[in-house]
Amino acid sequence: MAAGPTVKQILQAYPDKIRLVIKNYPYKYRDFSRMAAESSLAALDQGKYWEMHDIMIARSPKLDRASLVAYAGELGLDVTKFTESIDNNRHAKEIDRDLKLAESIDLYNTPTFYINGQQVIGERPFDFFKKIIDEQLNKTGK
Repeated sequence: MAAGPTVKQILQAYPDKIRLVIKNYPYKYRDFSRMAAESSLAALDQGKYWEMHDIMIARSPKLDRASLVAYAGELGLDVTKFTESIDNNRHAKEIDRDLKLAESIDLYNTPTFYINGQQVIGERPFDFFKKIIDEQLNKTGK
């Protein structure tokens, strides 16, 4: 998901009112996308998901193994644990599950957001999301 500052803005604007669920959708035909997904989850294991996400987005397309390991070092991750995780595909089942879900709902674009079932494809400005979220919160009375 290439969701930069907008997602963070939304989470900050609606503390305790919304829940963010992230699913991985590594493209079959994009180099290193699977390893990038593994890397984001390996970073999550060490509490640095967003930091890894941001560095991968900023430095894309440099997502080869050596670059990802270097990013882990820059972020202060335990590089040995990180490397073992990506080399052993520790999160393969989770990523495969996410891929099956995407295929089952004919999802082929990233990022794609669902707000109470309403699909939003692609990056959008904060105000676009705010309008939809406010409408949904009003509907539910929250």
